[in-house]
Amino acid sequence: MDGAEPGTVVHVIATDPAAPLALPAWCHMTGHHYLGPVPDPAGRPVYALRLAAEDRPTRPDAPWHSADR
Repeated sequence: MDGAEPGTVVHVIATDPAAPLALPAWCHMTGHHYLGPVPDPAGRPVYALRLAAEDRPTRPDAPWHSADR
């Protein structure tokens, strides 16, 4: 998502069964906006996120941790 403009809607294909819980939590941690599941003709689990202008960075080696840890 690096380089994408704020307000961009990103669709994430996530096969992890925890994604419906983890993605909203990650968005809360980073400042992005979780928009929810998106219907997918192929039946894949797809979720939409809107990128925030003032996002909080995560660790490059562990994106589930904020960079200030």
